[in-house]
Amino acid sequence: MSPQLPPSASVVVIGGGVVGLATAYELARAGVRDVVLLERDSFGSGSTCRAAGGVRAMFSDPVNVTLGARSLETFRDFPARFGQDVDFAQVGYLFLLSTPAEVEDFTAAVALQNDLGVPSRVVDVAEAQRLSPLVAGEGLLAAAWSPTDGHCTPESVVLGYAAAARQAGATLVPHCAVTGIDVAEGQVTGVRTRAGRVQTDAVVVAAGPWSAEVGRLAGIELPVEPLRRQILVTEPVPGLDPHTPFTIDFATSFYFHREGAGVLMGMSDPDETPGFRLTRSEAWLPRLGEAVERRAPALASVGITGGWAGLYEMTPDHNALIGRSAEVEGLLYATGFSGHGFLMGPAVGEVVRDLYLGRETLVDVAGLDVRRFATAGARPELNIV
Repeated sequence: MSPQLPPSASVVVIGGGVVGLATAYELARAGVRDVVLLERDSFGSGSTCRAAGGVRAMFSDPVNVTLGARSLETFRDFPARFGQDVDFAQVGYLFLLSTPAEVEDFTAAVALQNDLGVPSRVVDVAEAQRLSPLVAGEGLLAAAWSPTDGHCTPESVVLGYAAAARQAGATLVPHCAVTGIDVAEGQVTGVRTRAGRVQTDAVVVAAGPWSAEVGRLAGIELPVEPLRRQILVTEPVPGLDPHTPFTIDFATSFYFHREGAGVLMGMSDPDETPGFRLTRSEAWLPRLGEAVERRAPALASVGITGGWAGLYEMTPDHNALIGRSAEVEGLLYATGFSGHGFLMGPAVGEVVRDLYLGRETLVDVAGLDVRRFATAGARPELNIV
């Protein structure tokens, strides 16, 4: 049975994925009283539990590197901190590079990552194949590798954060859709739901692909579009190396990592158009099949046992939106992670906590303010999967 909707709150967090749950936990742990989180469905039911589970610090933007690295610390220590095993497999990330431009770009990104304490490096093709034995080396020039990255189970992360947030004093209300955000004289005054109204002067929009419509309830524009991405899981793969890294063929975006005795695989579809479709489609399979045959041919003969579709929350420059609204006092947002929300969630929770409390954040997120799109200040991210 869901908890009763409180009549008032210091902060209302809208969205029960990892970003919203981490935010609610961090706020409550910091002593903020009466933190309320609202989720229209079950926790993690949006993008979080449909993610591929990859966690990494291999980015080309220093803010993203820092958010990824800080979150990796949390995933690594999750059982000790939250009493919840998240199956963190620290098997590394391996980006396979096929063109001189890719090698140049990733070499620069690795140098940045190293400056920020990430032990990534560029490796030759032979080492890439040693690290990820399913890889065929034809057409490859090099690879970028970080041993401290990996993957874990999103559902377990959600369970851990939800329990910890409640224990810290937050009220979490699933199956409670937000229908309105009240604003008076430029200040948030409350949140309306089908179960009633919560009086509050602070709201955090962490609604993933649905953040644009939630923002409009308060009269602000958050340029976030939903984009379907699909994932498949195979039958057991004979002789699969248990240490197989999260491997990405950067030219095609085809990726795979170990999932039990089989592998989980996916790939972007350039023909996909924005929308809230969660049905599975076969239109992308021929392109995926070509990438598998070329880059991991041993997987081409392995059967498929299942799969699912999820939604990326895309922004125009593939970078997150984190900040305070300039138009509506008391409205904060953390969304638009363009496929990286799960892996950045723990650190983003800390950042939003500090934005709310007026503290210095662990990294300067001013460049992720939504106003960058009005001032031509976009921050393109190279390492998109």
